[in-house]
Amino acid sequence: MTSLPPLLHSPEEFPRLSEEDCIAIQNTLAPYVLQRNTFWEEMPRTAAGVDLAYWRQGEEEMAVCCVVTVDCQTKQVVEKRQASGRVAFSYLPGCFAFRELPLVIAAAAKLREWPDIFVFDGNGILHPRGMGLAAHASFYLRAPTMGVAKHYYRVDGAESAEPGEEPGSFGDIVKEGQVLGRAVRTRRGVKPVFVSVGNWVTLDTATRLALQLTGGGSRLPLPTWYADLETHTQRQQLREPHRPEKSE
Repeated sequence: MTSLPPLLHSPEEFPRLSEEDCIAIQNTLAPYVLQRNTFWEEMPRTAAGVDLAYWRQGEEEMAVCCVVTVDCQTKQVVEKRQASGRVAFSYLPGCFAFRELPLVIAAAAKLREWPDIFVFDGNGILHPRGMGLAAHASFYLRAPTMGVAKHYYRVDGAESAEPGEEPGSFGDIVKEGQVLGRAVRTRRGVKPVFVSVGNWVTLDTATRLALQLTGGGSRLPLPTWYADLETHTQRQQLREPHRPEKSE
């Protein structure tokens, strides 16, 4: 893999960080993002979708992260893993990665086979400091990452071009001459998704992959769609109280 920053804070440190600390970390990591493909082959063979779901348990906020790996050619699920636990980091706008990374790292660590790329239900460099969850996670996963968000994350000063109605059409999101991401129409008659580089992949490749992997009844790529469905299933199971077995 390409160059990595000299120091990464461990997830155990995140709850002790201030907002100023988080912003400083993001600004430090941003220059290490590389918008270049680092696959052995032209396109990834496997892609792992990542998503989280939240719920309240008494006074605590809980979450489950699901990682679902898909074969990019057959579109078949290769592997599913999940991790759940308490969310220790409070919500801070623009610092969402610090809430989600601990469970992302824990779920990914359970994978038997490492995917060629991780696809996040969120943003990469389409972020005020170029360090959304998909970009931030890349340094811990040490793998190419990309973001495919359901909603447009507005960055001050950025302008977005509306894509055409044809599947595969897109409009770039540009700030001061830099392309931060794309609004991509994956299916006719549905809202676009918003694709951005996380790390170690180009925007063109991320766009092609998002379109290649979209199928079924969703406008989302299959890896993140499956991960989203899995988080809802896991959350329901984890929220259900353990019932004592009935005696005969």
